[in-house]
Amino acid sequence: MPLEMLNYPQPHANDAYDELLDAQRQPRPASRVLFSYLDRLGTAELVARRESVDAAIMAMGITFTVYSDAGNIDRVWPFDIIPRTMSRREWDRIDAGLKQRLTALNLFIDDLYNEQKIVRDCIFPIEVLEGSKNFRAQCKGMTPRFGVWAHVCGTDLVRDKDGTVYVLEDNLRVPSGVSYMLENRQLMKRLFPELFKSSDILPIDDYPTQLYDTLAALSPRHNQAGDRPVIVVLTPGIYNSAYFEHSYLAQKMGAILVEGSDLVVQADDCVYMKTISGLRRVDVIYRRIDDDFLDPEAFRPDSALGVPGLMRAWRAGKVGIANAPGAGVADDKVVYTFVPQIIKYYLDQDPILPNVPSYMCMVEDQREYVLANLDKLVVKPANESGGYGMLIGPRASAEERLQFADLIRANPRNYMAQPTLSISTAPTLIGDKMAPRHLDLRPFVLQSDKLYATTGGLTRVALREGSLIVNSSQGGGSKDTWIINTEEA
Repeated sequence: MPLEMLNYPQPHANDAYDELLDAQRQPRPASRVLFSYLDRLGTAELVARRESVDAAIMAMGITFTVYSDAGNIDRVWPFDIIPRTMSRREWDRIDAGLKQRLTALNLFIDDLYNEQKIVRDCIFPIEVLEGSKNFRAQCKGMTPRFGVWAHVCGTDLVRDKDGTVYVLEDNLRVPSGVSYMLENRQLMKRLFPELFKSSDILPIDDYPTQLYDTLAALSPRHNQAGDRPVIVVLTPGIYNSAYFEHSYLAQKMGAILVEGSDLVVQADDCVYMKTISGLRRVDVIYRRIDDDFLDPEAFRPDSALGVPGLMRAWRAGKVGIANAPGAGVADDKVVYTFVPQIIKYYLDQDPILPNVPSYMCMVEDQREYVLANLDKLVVKPANESGGYGMLIGPRASAEERLQFADLIRANPRNYMAQPTLSISTAPTLIGDKMAPRHLDLRPFVLQSDKLYATTGGLTRVALREGSLIVNSSQGGGSKDTWIINTEEA
């Protein structure tokens, strides 16, 4: 295909792996139909269709909130109309790796709150556990239904220059973004209906049903014939950055969107929802509130977002909570470095998906290596998210690197480092030209009585030229992700 028509730059020897195009800038097998179609459309038509999609996003109110010193700003969701493609053959391996990883992590979390065998067997250091900000003593001795703590996981994947797909991090507390994945697909169906007829693009539309089934399985009244569990989505409220997603998923599942003040725990340790007809028992809570604010009796006493007595109800087995309180103990970038050993320990399997090579600053020789090579590494705090608090060494100033060195020395447990990957790119419509932009992929994995992974996920793209930060709060956007059923890899 004559990609020059679409103004896509020619490759250089140091270019990153391109998800849609090979080294000669020819479409990979999974993207051939897409690029033949784009070629026929031409640039002017693509720009016109993008404008129509932007107008639809504005009209539909698909937004996210950016927190800044200037205040909380609602922004329209930035969306690129050139989808990311991947073959079904490659995806099947990733799917197996995602399920393997979440299975092992849930066994790990359950072990930490009970016997701590992995610590006694010297696989996982006690000092890492003792330094965990997300280990909740209030959860000790608890085993949720099915032994599952993290029912919803958003696993961030990146591809390096050599084509290897790595797990960048695990998001096990309140992972967000799935509503944008679903809306991206609906927008693309409206934008390119012909492509969905001519290509075997695997569907993602069943996610709300799968999420509902995952949550329903947690109901303490699951064995009572004819009972449909009462499921609520617990949101901090309209000012939360992911409120659009909270309301979206509640509507799609047929669940009830509530705030903490809508719920009450009675003397029988059951959770009830206040309604105009009186109190109604709640079976399952899909909470989108951090542990600290979940229950003022158990965690922060000044929290106005949570429900007093909620932990008591959960420990009594009177309500299911997803994700379970305390699941964030495995959502730690230092714990991440041990996941290959965790998989081997609990499953006696080698990891299907590798970690990015990592350095723990709490280990003296690794810390000294990090401090001596800050200009080459990405340094991350253990428990931040959204791209905040990290140092991208090659792009930082000498002063920034010195400041970060002081932070590492002051609290080495809180930092880990990784080499700066040349993460993959994909053609992105910038203005009226195609340009390569770096991206990652966040599939969503569900676990209760069964495992499920989305077919693809939310592709996040760094819209700023050269940027490696894909988070929407840091100027990133997203693409639809197409897993193509093709004979070729």
